[in-house]
Amino acid sequence: MPAARHSQTVSRLQPFSSTIFAEMTALAVRTGAINLGQGFPDTDGPNAMLEVARSAIADGLNQYPPGPGMPVLREAIAADRAARYGLEYDPDTEVLVTVGATEAISATLLGLVEPGQEVVLIEPYYDSYAAAVALAGGVRRSVSLVPDGDGFALDLDALRGAVGPNTRMLVLNTPHNPTGTVFTDAELRAVAELAVERDLLVLSDEVYEHLVFDGRTHTPLAALPGMADRTITVSSAGKTFSVTGWKTGWVCGPAELVDAVRSAKQFLTFVAGGPFQPAVAHALTHEQAWVTGMREDLQRKRDVLSGALREAGFGVHASGGTYFVCADITPFGTTDGEAFCRALPERIGVAAVPVSVFADHKAPWNHVVRFAFCKRDEVLAEAAERLMGLAGRW
Repeated sequence: MPAARHSQTVSRLQPFSSTIFAEMTALAVRTGAINLGQGFPDTDGPNAMLEVARSAIADGLNQYPPGPGMPVLREAIAADRAARYGLEYDPDTEVLVTVGATEAISATLLGLVEPGQEVVLIEPYYDSYAAAVALAGGVRRSVSLVPDGDGFALDLDALRGAVGPNTRMLVLNTPHNPTGTVFTDAELRAVAELAVERDLLVLSDEVYEHLVFDGRTHTPLAALPGMADRTITVSSAGKTFSVTGWKTGWVCGPAELVDAVRSAKQFLTFVAGGPFQPAVAHALTHEQAWVTGMREDLQRKRDVLSGALREAGFGVHASGGTYFVCADITPFGTTDGEAFCRALPERIGVAAVPVSVFADHKAPWNHVVRFAFCKRDEVLAEAAERLMGLAGRW
């Protein structure tokens, strides 16, 4: 009989040995379910961008790019931030290309948080945040969003209460994954005032900055008074241009903060994928009309899936942006979102993810599950038909 296997993973990383996305995707594959759990689109980005990448490969652009990222991409990122938000970044010292937003987040925490310092997260939070805090040896503090009509809002009093003398950084994500919440200007101003008052650094995760619906606009935290010198802004091509597999992201911020991020990043992956960088630069410069069309299409898909969920019997929360809509499962006589999501693929052939796995305080989120609507119309139509199998029963 083989000896029992014991984990050799260091204790601070043992809670992160697997992700809910891997688990639910594997379950969807095994059962043949439609995967509305993991947030990736099933269509490609703009053709001209793809052609630039093909040409870059064919033309031999297949070796290490410069460590900070190719100048053409850093310049395009800086020009994009200036054109849309009036934020001026030096592409040579204040922009860093990373292997997706996930590496940008990890490198920011590794480069700027000392072991034992506190990092405040807004929960539910993207799962890599907690793992990255652990990698840095930081201490995680979390504050839960609270119900607000059919959506969610920041609990500003709780947020102020979570910030103590040992707090180094606040991580903010808007548009917000997993809830689809787009924080109001008043909420963002309150966060900025708190950061200035308590002398906090802020990691602002804005990967869904282009995916804001219903006439809303995205407000970058760095544009608010007092925030330019204390904010590291993270974004990515993956969600903006439907190329999540390219893993091309970036950070923007003051040179001294970007230097710290670079110090960590260069010993993680050193560089990001070379042939994709000129393609992303092209997209940032020339494909804004494509992005507008995609955003309008995603808003329509959100409405389609939200309507199907309501018709199936879910309580549906408002989604102001991202790829996601959250739903309340209590109408089905249960509040166990994890069990619900594990049973759903077998029962009706649709996969979702439980929101409670993205929270330290699980009770407020146990009954909430997340669905992704960034799929082809025919996939959403089939998912809607399957969801109707839940109507009136569980």
